[in-house]
Amino acid sequence: MRLSKAWVVASKDFKTFTKKKNILFTIIYFEGVVSIALPFIMRFIASRSKNAAAVLPTFMNAFSLLYIIGAAFAPVGIAAYSLIGEKVQKSLEPLLATPTTDEEILAGKSIAAFFPAIGANFLGGLIFMLLADLFTNSTLKYNYFPNWNIAIILFLLAPLACILSVGYNIMVSSRVNDVRTAQQMGTLIILPFAALYFLSEFSVLTLTTNNMLIIAAVLAAIDVGVFYLAKATFQREEILTKWK
Repeated sequence: MRLSKAWVVASKDFKTFTKKKNILFTIIYFEGVVSIALPFIMRFIASRSKNAAAVLPTFMNAFSLLYIIGAAFAPVGIAAYSLIGEKVQKSLEPLLATPTTDEEILAGKSIAAFFPAIGANFLGGLIFMLLADLFTNSTLKYNYFPNWNIAIILFLLAPLACILSVGYNIMVSSRVNDVRTAQQMGTLIILPFAALYFLSEFSVLTLTTNNMLIIAAVLAAIDVGVFYLAKATFQREEILTKWK
């Protein structure tokens, strides 16, 4: 696989997505709400709870997990649009007719969806940590962030969740004929991560460092499987001849 060709595909997609305000708004809106609203909830807890110093860390750890959900949700609009959007605009056939390989096309589409999504997630995480520390320092008497938990979430679990979402959504985009259908099916990828969040909220699953590393290993294995599955389901000839 030639990375230079993948970057050509990615660069074209970057230019396309910057013109799609609804896709960009979805990414910014989710990250903005989570990163700003949640610290204000912590501020409310700190000012109203009599046992705030004891309960705040639990809430802060739970809220940190939303950045895994965010990393899975953020690329949905881009990745789901990546192939079906080009089909609608009638620019997919010329791309598939080039000597660019399937792996290079899929890699380019993945790069174009991954970097804006994970970049927004990192920026949102930084804002979240700064505001959380600002609002809780007087109660906790120390800055809770950064810590190992959120480092593993932002730099390991979130990227792996984002890669999984990108692969799944590109696979969906290659098999459906409607942008809205692709996006609706694409959002299903957040369900397992939402389940992880609720399991931790109800103390069914304790997200210790070891448990998070195990989850990361499982996600990495699934990411590899989804890549090969996406490659297997990406039928260039079928798309060129039968996809109407």
